[in-house]
Amino acid sequence: MAAENGLDNEVEDIKQAEGSASPEGQDNEDAGIKDVDNAENVSGEEQEEDGSSEAEDAAGNVSGEEENSDAKAGTPKKEKRFGRKKDKNLEKLEAKLAELEDKRVRQLAEFENFRKRSEKEKSQMFETGAKTVVEKILPVIDNFERGLAGVPEEEKDAPFVQGVELVYKQLVTALGELGVKPIEAVGQEFDPNLHNAVMAVDDDTLESGTVAEEMQKGYMYKESVVRHSMVKVVN
Repeated sequence: MAAENGLDNEVEDIKQAEGSASPEGQDNEDAGIKDVDNAENVSGEEQEEDGSSEAEDAAGNVSGEEENSDAKAGTPKKEKRFGRKKDKNLEKLEAKLAELEDKRVRQLAEFENFRKRSEKEKSQMFETGAKTVVEKILPVIDNFERGLAGVPEEEKDAPFVQGVELVYKQLVTALGELGVKPIEAVGQEFDPNLHNAVMAVDDDTLESGTVAEEMQKGYMYKESVVRHSMVKVVN
């Protein structure tokens, strides 16, 4: 009995010793496994970080190269193409502006010519009407001159004769203010533009081609002849 009890005590001591030792060992083994797992996880994370950083660097390099290639190739082409388009539009606008300016200058020139032509035509019409009126008045002046030339010397101081002479002078003055003036003839060289020769005479005191006598007085309205002078010209 004593031997059996001693054997049982030894077995229990061994079990207790194994039980106390096994948890510590297991704990150590578990800690070691955990440490290994942690180390593997850390290395995996480092590798993932390294891989991601390298991928990011590679992607950045690729994107940078693409941007550089776009900057070198794409952008100048677009700017150049845009510049050509802008130059063409500018040329079209300049051509249109030149065309409009040419039209404006032509219209101004045509209007100026029309204005001058209208003024000239109006002046000619007015001059023609004035000459017609003067032509109607000239015979009246001729009659005044004939009547005054036929008055005897002793009757020239008569009130009636003086009144007629005043009317004649007033009429001639009014025509002179309108631009009507008599043509000089006697003693002047014959001018077919001003004189109408109706007779040729001999006169040793005058040169040949000189107007010797005026038979009917001629008149001018401004720069145009209303009536030529009827004259006698020296041979």
